Amino acid sequence: MICTCQAQTSEQHQEQGFTLRKQHDSLFFLNDWRLPYPVYQFQTGDVDGDGNVDALVGVIKPTRFYPETGRRLFIFKQVNKKARPLWLGSKLGGILEDFRYIDGKIRALESTTDSLYVVSDYKWDSFGMKFDHYIIKGVDKETAIKSFSQ
Repeated sequence: MICTCQAQTSEQHQEQGFTLRKQHDSLFFLNDWRLPYPVYQFQTGDVDGDGNVDALVGVIKPTRFYPETGRRLFIFKQVNKKARPLWLGSKLGGILEDFRYIDGKIRALESTTDSLYVVSDYKWDSFGMKFDHYIIKGVDKETAIKSFSQ
């Protein structure tokens, strides 16, 4: 089962044991976990293949290794009804524009430094997300969005 929610359009979303609550534009809570960043995406699915539902939260923030503010992907497990981080990603491959959970993988819409776009699939690999394959690469934004949305 998959949930796709645009997190900033409502004050609270509940999906498969996870609750994403908006305090204000740059403060959200996933169950008890404080997310002091704007959230642009919230989905659920079994990312690591253990049979349990995980929460995928898209946040907008800088990181230590990539200090420019950008879209990031955080993945959480549920432990005793509490959200606990499984992976707090700095970066997947390119510049993350959007993501969605599909068939046990993360499908990412990414831009490149030369203003082109790629759609890539990533899968869980013991510590974090690992590149699996390109769906399409080196295309304009409209073509990439069409491929990403299929």
